[in-house]
Amino acid sequence: MSRIICFSAVLVAISFPAYADVTVSKGSDAVISQVTDSEVIDITGVKVNTTDKGLEIILETIVGDKLKVLPKSEGNSFIADIPNAQLRLPTGNTFTQEKPITGITSVTVANLDAKSIRVTVIGEAGLLNVELFDDNNGLVFGVTAKPIEGASSQPERTGEAATQTDEPIELVVTAQKTEENLQDVPVSVTAIGAREIEDAGITNIQGIANNTPNFTVLSSSGGRFNTFYSLRGLSNSNFLSRSDTVSFYIDDIPLEGGLNIDQELIDLERVEVLRGPQSTLYGRNAQAGVVNIISKKPTNKPEVRASAGYGSYNARDLQLSLSDAIIPDKLFFRLSGGYKARDGLGKNTLTNENLGGQSSLSGRGQLLWVPSPDWTISFNAATSYNDDGGYAYASTTSKNRYDAALNESGNIQLSDNSQALKVSYDNPNFRFTSITAHRNSNQDSIGDGDVSPVDFFRNVNNFSTNIWSQEVRLQSPSDANQFRWLVGGYYESKDVNYLELYKFTPISQQFFGLFDTRRVAAESSGNIYAAFAQVDYKPIQPLTLTAGLRYESANTTLTRSNNFEVGGVAVAPAGQTFIDAETSSSELLPKFGVEYKFNPNLMAYASITRGYKPGGLNYRADVPGSLKFAPEKSWNYEAGLKSSWLDDKLIANLAVFSTQLENYQATLPDPVTGFFSSIINAGASINGAELELRARPATGLELSAGFGYTNAKYNNYSNPLTGTNYNGNRLPYSPEYTFNLAAQYRTAIGLLGRVELQGFGSYLLDDYNNIKQDPFVLVNARVGYERDNYGIYLYANNIFDARYITSGFEFPPPNVIATFGAPTIVGVQVKANF
Repeated sequence: MSRIICFSAVLVAISFPAYADVTVSKGSDAVISQVTDSEVIDITGVKVNTTDKGLEIILETIVGDKLKVLPKSEGNSFIADIPNAQLRLPTGNTFTQEKPITGITSVTVANLDAKSIRVTVIGEAGLLNVELFDDNNGLVFGVTAKPIEGASSQPERTGEAATQTDEPIELVVTAQKTEENLQDVPVSVTAIGAREIEDAGITNIQGIANNTPNFTVLSSSGGRFNTFYSLRGLSNSNFLSRSDTVSFYIDDIPLEGGLNIDQELIDLERVEVLRGPQSTLYGRNAQAGVVNIISKKPTNKPEVRASAGYGSYNARDLQLSLSDAIIPDKLFFRLSGGYKARDGLGKNTLTNENLGGQSSLSGRGQLLWVPSPDWTISFNAATSYNDDGGYAYASTTSKNRYDAALNESGNIQLSDNSQALKVSYDNPNFRFTSITAHRNSNQDSIGDGDVSPVDFFRNVNNFSTNIWSQEVRLQSPSDANQFRWLVGGYYESKDVNYLELYKFTPISQQFFGLFDTRRVAAESSGNIYAAFAQVDYKPIQPLTLTAGLRYESANTTLTRSNNFEVGGVAVAPAGQTFIDAETSSSELLPKFGVEYKFNPNLMAYASITRGYKPGGLNYRADVPGSLKFAPEKSWNYEAGLKSSWLDDKLIANLAVFSTQLENYQATLPDPVTGFFSSIINAGASINGAELELRARPATGLELSAGFGYTNAKYNNYSNPLTGTNYNGNRLPYSPEYTFNLAAQYRTAIGLLGRVELQGFGSYLLDDYNNIKQDPFVLVNARVGYERDNYGIYLYANNIFDARYITSGFEFPPPNVIATFGAPTIVGVQVKANF
């Protein structure tokens, strides 16, 4: 009689983390443990059979001792090493079968050495999940293969049937351009999956940041324009440079961080926030980190998802998505759209108009073609339109923080469209990816320029950007283990048009004579060329050494005029004029890292990385010598631990970091008028840490916590306009700490309860450190009732109406004006999936 080992492959969409993350059914004779020497067992036959559920791989052995199994995952591969066994087949000592069924690339059984064998099952498109159990035939491994990339095999369900679980915490990310378990990535990463996105009600970048340590987004409660953010102390407070500190991506399309990040996000699959410089794996350079937003992919079966909501301030929210296969297993589509609007939170006390209302329309279309298992071609197109009321600037001590006395209530309109073509080729020897992307945005705004009851002047502005980018990557196959490599190139062409009109009134004309307008018009063009590479090498199995290098070259040209006008005709210069001013910079950016895996549940890593943000030309320059600003550079040091406990029911990750900045780009206001017109370079130092915890202590109960600490200060900064020394001052828009706590319970009968605490330490809003926001906490709650295909929810955000500043300026000095975050918001939401 023979002993039989079975590996059963079933094609459903579940992923599995690295190493021994294998489910062992009760009563199994399988042994997953430390290996001890014993008699070598001969395996005399290998059979591959197709079943109604997938694939069955049978290893026939002579009756003997229980076999010990050492499982792990590498890229798309499930690998099971069986010690004290040898393959002895009549046809040789290796068995291979290519593409036995759809979803499985190959099955290989071979002798690993003189006393062990290795079974390797390679999936076509991602990590594999394995269930280990016994049946009458012997030992069985249930291998789950991910479906074709981009195409989901099953429509999602709302409610407890889909998620009421106490399974191990498994988060799969593509942070390093290959699918890996989050715990295997030697970078400080926060990953938020589709279910958590829905449970937490995340619909914008601020919602992502509020669930991420050391990431802050301060969205205004009024018009959405130039939203301020900070990641590990580095912010976009230098809004004049139009250069991003963080790289934001939606489905591989880079966003303009200043203008476009505060848009409504719909139909999301997951979000990944990588902290620290990311220059050797990504096309667009990222000095502070990367925010990867991935929308849901087309499905291979019909799917309809819809939601509707209503809340405070007449808030309306509608979303709809449709997906299906045009040609099953080959060609798929997905369409999604959303509408969101609310009334203003305050009123213009001069005109009695509603102030700060918001309205958004957004849509996205995806087409996915899989002509063969090796090729994947996708085309994504998206558009959005925001139509918002103006800013409600108020005093920091104002009783009603959303009211303002303005001669012009204001309006901000932002339209945006993007397209991307992604071509991927994946074979056993290498992977190739090409991403061609285009993004165009246009913003028109009008506002009360003096932000006061005095009718002095109006602002009428237009900003438009047009960006083309091309990224190519060639990298090692997904099952590479000892040696992984990636080489790539990136090109970006960016055109920006600026138009700022200062419309004078009869009062202001007393100062400016007959002039009725000051016009600042600028056209800027820039190009970025970059080549990057990274290699990971394992000299021994637990140890990985990483080395990477990026070369980047950037150039910018600027033409600008600044004139006083009468009736649309320029009659006198109001400042400097530049014609085809030009600047360029280039830099080599190395990265060195080391990772050591003490066991499958504990990993330590450390890295040294060079950070970089290109220099440029200041379109508002009027002070002599203020046209050009130098590239911002940094050395970044990071060390961390990643661990999982209690059969992966608890994960705990810790990172510490230090960033030393040279030529930090800071924006200076005019000391008399308060207008921002200068960019200078300074020195700064940032030190901090992050801790993240996730736990599933019981069925249906999920806990998460994050804490970030940042000490970001200037160490070489003197204001050239006033001579003031800012050494020791804190960098603006960088909270001293952040924390996020969430507890959620989902019952077997469909009841859901969730409570969140999101805390922020004090932060400053200017380089002078005169405008300060004290620590505050946002408390949110959500309850709901769910079934398989629908759910109804009640929510409340900022329950205790915390008051906090989102932007602040001295205008004119020393008068301080500010915008504030949203008040208490309550509402109801209904969701349905078919």
